[in-house]
Amino acid sequence: MTAKDELGTKLSRIAIPPQVFFKREVIPFLADLRLAIALLLIIALLSISGTVIEQGQTLAFYQANYPENPALFGFLTWKVLLILGLDHVYRTWWFLALLILFGSSLTACTFKRQLPALRWFSRTWNFYTQPRQFQKFALSAEFDRGSIEQVIPLLEQRRYRIFRQENSLYAHKGIVGRIGPIVVHVGILVILLGGIGGALTGFMAQEMIPSGQTFQIKNITDAGPFAAPQFPKDWSVKVNRFWIDYLPDGNIDQFYSDMSVLDQDGKEVKRKTIHVNEPLRYRGVTLYQANWAIAGIQVRLNNSPIFQLPMAPLDTGGKGQLWGTWMPTKPDLSDGVSLVAKDLQGMVLVYDMTGKLVSTVRAGMATEVNGITLKVLNLIGSTGLQIKADPGIPLVYAGFALLMLGVVMSYVSHSQVWVLQHDGHCYLGGRTNRAQVAFEREMIELFDQFAGLQPVDVPVLAIPS
Repeated sequence: MTAKDELGTKLSRIAIPPQVFFKREVIPFLADLRLAIALLLIIALLSISGTVIEQGQTLAFYQANYPENPALFGFLTWKVLLILGLDHVYRTWWFLALLILFGSSLTACTFKRQLPALRWFSRTWNFYTQPRQFQKFALSAEFDRGSIEQVIPLLEQRRYRIFRQENSLYAHKGIVGRIGPIVVHVGILVILLGGIGGALTGFMAQEMIPSGQTFQIKNITDAGPFAAPQFPKDWSVKVNRFWIDYLPDGNIDQFYSDMSVLDQDGKEVKRKTIHVNEPLRYRGVTLYQANWAIAGIQVRLNNSPIFQLPMAPLDTGGKGQLWGTWMPTKPDLSDGVSLVAKDLQGMVLVYDMTGKLVSTVRAGMATEVNGITLKVLNLIGSTGLQIKADPGIPLVYAGFALLMLGVVMSYVSHSQVWVLQHDGHCYLGGRTNRAQVAFEREMIELFDQFAGLQPVDVPVLAIPS
């Protein structure tokens, strides 16, 4: 071939219409089972990374937990983590692109492989017209006498759907087993659509609200590019009360938040007490009980008015939680005490200016410090809420329902039987895609019943597979 001919060949390939190239090259590539499996494994690994690595945390959190020296695994630092988007894996462009590519692969496979196969099985002209076609069956038989009319009642008893064309007959049952894989594909596609929709339109927020306060959801920590319409604007939430139940040994049993949803006029439209695994849902937004803290302390010095002091978390070096505040005991602020608490059970530790423990007091009790009477009236708790909105969740649930239904349907055996009446002989054969033993028993019973309809001297000959 000359250089001119080679150039002409290349130009002819380049000139292939886009629709032809898409049909011949792109669709077969997307429908390849190996591509779908590879994409599924990659998505699974990335999803695991999104579970292991904390999502939607602050920059300080990642700097503290993923330092540059020493780097985790020798390479994973907070800079690498943020550059790759591993702090919000499920909303990154590359993760969404993988989901879209995987969905395209499933769609191509469904239309190129599953649907054509289903159409082939449902064709009424799927008849055999030559005796040699029965030789490929593992279960087949040749009868010297007999007719298709005698076979039809036997197949009807076994709930086969029967199609006939002249001297040929085709029957099948369990077509739902062939529809099952298609339903599985549709279920996965619906799940992917729900996941992509949730990533683009959902949001996550965190709030720490003292008992008795009303708030609107504003501390958004993670949100999709189209999540703004989901942000609550015309309703708020009031924390009526927050409390903790403790075990006899002092450990936390459960913590609760009694909350009310208020409309724009401050009218209560919904009220619920939430706890761990029992959230409050309203207008597509879910509020989970996730954490708690001590927001403040109410004290009185002698006969003074009640002072409500905020309490802040103390650095304990990872050895538990403590909250503290400072209370002046002189008008000129020249002297005072530090108040420290570790929970809401009411025990407060009192330290002087030198850091010496001078007293312990419970809520509702008083103690003498610096010549005055200090009475602790109450410890005010804060409820820590994790707030999520994910419009894709209904689609995800629907997809999982379809997935489970499709898996169950796939276990139904699709059995097929062919009959041919040719030159005074009757040929029967069949096959199934699963439950082979049960199908063999059914076919042998069918052969026996059909043979019993013939005269005694009629032999039954099995055609080897």
